Amino acid sequence: LSCRAMAGTTAAAPMDIDAAAVRPATKGKATLSAAAAVKSSPWVEKYRPQSLADVAAHRDIVDTIDRLTDENRLPHLLLYGPPGTGKTSTILAVARKIYGSQYGNMILELNASDERGIGVVRQQIQDFASAHSLSFGAKPAVKLVLLDEADAMTKDAQFALRRVIEKYTRSTRFALICNHVNKIIPALQSRCTRFRFAPLDGTNVSERLQHVIKSEGLDVDKGGLTALVRLSNGDMRKALNILQSTHMASSQITEEAVYLCTGNPMPKDIEQIASWLLNEPFSTSFKCTPNYHYHVSQFMI
Repeated sequence: LSCRAMAGTTAAAPMDIDAAAVRPATKGKATLSAAAAVKSSPWVEKYRPQSLADVAAHRDIVDTIDRLTDENRLPHLLLYGPPGTGKTSTILAVARKIYGSQYGNMILELNASDERGIGVVRQQIQDFASAHSLSFGAKPAVKLVLLDEADAMTKDAQFALRRVIEKYTRSTRFALICNHVNKIIPALQSRCTRFRFAPLDGTNVSERLQHVIKSEGLDVDKGGLTALVRLSNGDMRKALNILQSTHMASSQITEEAVYLCTGNPMPKDIEQIASWLLNEPFSTSFKCTPNYHYHVSQFMI
C-alpha cells in the first residue's frame, strides 16, 4: 500500500508542476495580446471619454444631464449636432455612471449599421423594453435604449417607436442621437428633451489634443497643433484621426506634415496664389505658378 501511495504521489507531482507552469505562460500571452490590442487601437476609441468629467466641451449640457441623473429624473433624450462633438460619448458616460458593472445588461445600443425598420422596433426594442430588469435595490433600475444615428430610421419605424416610448416609460429610457434633427418626426421630438451639440471650440479641441500628445509622447510643434485645430472644424474625431495619421507618416508633426498628410493646400501657398491673381495679369500669374496649377484651378472654382 505504501508503495502504491508513493507511486501515485510521484505520478501526480509532475502533472501539478506542468499545470502550474502552463498557467503563467497563458496568462502572460493574454496580457501581451491585450496590451498589443490597446496599443494598436484607434485613438478615437482609445481616448473616448469614460466619464462625464472627461467630456471635452458642452459643460452646460453635461452638467444638466449629470444633475438629472443624480436626482433620478433622467428623461428621454434627443442629442443632435455635427459629427465628432461628443453626443455618443456623453450618453455612454451617463450609462456607465448609472449602471456600473451592469452596463452590458442594462443598455441596448443600435447603430445605423444595424437594421432598424419597423420590425426591429416591434420585436427587438419592444422585447428589451418590456423585459423586467434585475436589481438588488428597493427600486428596479431603469433600462436604456440607445439609438445612434436615429435620423437614418424610416418614418414607419419612428412612428412605431413613438408608441413604444409611451408604453414603457416607467421601465425604460430612450436616447436618440442624430446629425439632422429635422429628419426626426415631431411626435418623437416632443417626447424627448433636446440638446444641441455645437461644433467644438478651438480651445476645447486644443486641450484634448494636448492630452493625447502628452500621453503618446508625440513631437508636435505649435504650427502643427494649430493646423490640427484648423482642419478639424470643431470635429474631435477628425482631429484625432488626422493626428494619428500624421504621426504614422512623420516622426515630427509640423504644419507642413499635417497639410501634406491630409492633402490640403498650405495656407501660405493659397495666400501667394491669391496675391498673384489679384495684383498680376492672369497670364503672368499662370506662369508664376508652375507647381501650383492644381491649387490655382481649385481656387478659381
